[in-house]
Formats: sequence, C-alpha cells, structure tokens
Amino acid sequence: MTIGNEKDIPPIAIDNPELKNVAMRVLISPEQGWQGHVMRVFELEADGYTPKHVHDWPHINYILEGHGTLHMDGTDTPVQAGSYAYVPAGVQHQYKNGGEGQFRFICIVPEEGHVF
Repeated sequence: MTIGNEKDIPPIAIDNPELKNVAMRVLISPEQGWQGHVMRVFELEADGYTPKHVHDWPHINYILEGHGTLHMDGTDTPVQAGSYAYVPAGVQHQYKNGGEGQFRFICIVPEEGHVF
C-alpha cells in the first residue's frame, strides 16, 4: 500500500529541446507496487508545452489545474481543470499551457511508456 502527497515528491525538470517549461512527478509506479503502469503528474509553466509526438501505448490524462489545449490527431481542443482524455496508441498528441499559471495534469501510462 502506498499513501502520499505529491508535494513530498520533488519535480524532475525535463530537459529536451522538443518541449518547454515541463516538470514531472512520479506518484505511483512498479517501485511502489503497481506493476505494469505508472501514474505521473506533469507541470507545465507559462508558455510550456510537451512535444508533439506519437507512440505505441495509450495513456489517460486528467487535468488538475489551469487550462490549455490538447492537440490530438490534427485537432486542438481546449481543456481545463476537470477535463480528462484518453489518448490511444498511434495518435499524435501534445499539451500546451494556455495561461500564466501552472497547467498540471495526471498522466497514466503502461510501464513501457514511462519515458521522457
């Protein structure tokens, strides 16, 4: 059993030329006993964005804070706190922060999808 608070996990700044102002906190993974999946929180600062990318695994997202856009398969859709999305495998996608504050979302992926 794992019980915690995300604030106790230091964010990992992701250094990659295809994204901007992004950090991640790994909440639950095989390390904590959830075999096969990883639950992360991504934090995009103002003007932040994830890379526009495609991969072989699906993921589930839930927006915790802020607002932005989800680019999925050629369409930009506004999202805000309370929004959720299922991104199937093989679909191009990208998140962008649309505000001045943080844009935070949960991202759950199969273990093989925990790459950054």
